[in-house]
Amino acid sequence: MTISSSLNAGVAGLQTNAQRLASISDNIANSSTFGYKRVETDFASMVLSSGGGSYAAGGVRADTQRLIDQRGTLIGTSNATDIAVSGAGLIPVAQAAQVQTSGEDAPMFLATTGSFRTDENGYLKSQSDLVLMGFPANADGTIPQFPRDSADGLEPIRINTSALLGSPTTSISLGINLPATETAVGATAATEQTPVEYFDNLGTSQRLNITFAPIAPTLPTDPATNQWTMSIYDQAGDPLVPIAELALEFNNSRTGGGTLDDVMVNAAVFPTPPGTPPTYDSTTGLLVIEAASGPIEVDIGAYGDTEGLSQLDYAFAPVSVTKDGSPVGNFIGVDIDANGYVRASFDTGEIRTIYQVPLANVANMNGLQALDNQTYLPSRESGDFYLWDAGSGPTGNIASFAREESTTDVAGELTDMIKTQRAYSSNAKVIQTVDEMLQETTNIKR
Repeated sequence: MTISSSLNAGVAGLQTNAQRLASISDNIANSSTFGYKRVETDFASMVLSSGGGSYAAGGVRADTQRLIDQRGTLIGTSNATDIAVSGAGLIPVAQAAQVQTSGEDAPMFLATTGSFRTDENGYLKSQSDLVLMGFPANADGTIPQFPRDSADGLEPIRINTSALLGSPTTSISLGINLPATETAVGATAATEQTPVEYFDNLGTSQRLNITFAPIAPTLPTDPATNQWTMSIYDQAGDPLVPIAELALEFNNSRTGGGTLDDVMVNAAVFPTPPGTPPTYDSTTGLLVIEAASGPIEVDIGAYGDTEGLSQLDYAFAPVSVTKDGSPVGNFIGVDIDANGYVRASFDTGEIRTIYQVPLANVANMNGLQALDNQTYLPSRESGDFYLWDAGSGPTGNIASFAREESTTDVAGELTDMIKTQRAYSSNAKVIQTVDEMLQETTNIKR
């Protein structure tokens, strides 16, 4: 019994060391595979006898585990859609073959890195035939609410590389100085004007003509009024009828000199055709006007605000006039930022969010089911997944222009291989010794 148990233990030693050598071989073979997670084989003893007069060898068994929670080194690349995760979290992907058959309903897999480029159908696909998945954005670039404990909201990311995009103007900021001397006695009281371009709903360039007419003192002995009439004309509507008219009065005190002190909207002025009359909020400084293409917020500054409209002893100066919106532009590229937003860029400088790539997290990363091409599936051992915004909760950021290297340490694997070879040889020696002892036992009978 004791000799045969030694033989069984030796055989178990050969089997377990062969299993460890297999994991070492796999690790070394994938030492240059991006996103590969090394496999570790651990040994555990088996006990058949707890002591007493005789002892029977129990042998050994091997347990193999893929260490998915280990992170590889990130290296830089030249492709904007090469992505990896800096920290915890996994990227949702789909199999290209399943995308072809199931479309947006393709099942979700998980990966740690990938080099994605648009294929002939516009999908962001890797050389391993994995398609990046994400939440689709609304037309205005916002991401709607999707369930985060299931993959129902995810769909394969598809880029329309021939897309045209025009963005209407919805806000304008005016930083203009009006000459203070024009409201004093004896001034020429010249009306100042400045055109401001905006883009309508079709991406067409339109123009607002904004005029500032100073109000002169009534009597020669009266002080400067510091008052102006501001009128806004829309070229896309009736260019002779203002869509907004405001009475402006500026502060001339010691502390707030030159800033807006009072704004009165002429409610009798309506857009052409009739629409919503203009409104002004003295706390935000926003004037809402009704242009031909829809409402536009014009920031002229709040009361006491040093930005926006001012009246100082200086020339008429439109020092800062900015707006949003853009004319129609052509698609030129796509990139993914640290929070997972997939952004399409156009030659007009417009950038539009079209998808959001979330990061999946599970309680036990090493419990994920490993599949080909460094992909994984949640399992009972891993626990349920949850889709986080990248950079929030327990997840890290998404790094673009980057890939994650294999977690294999070749030097360490070679060292383990030497130890495994020694252990294998020693177990073979045990079997040889047992065989010789059995042979001696047989010789006694002769």
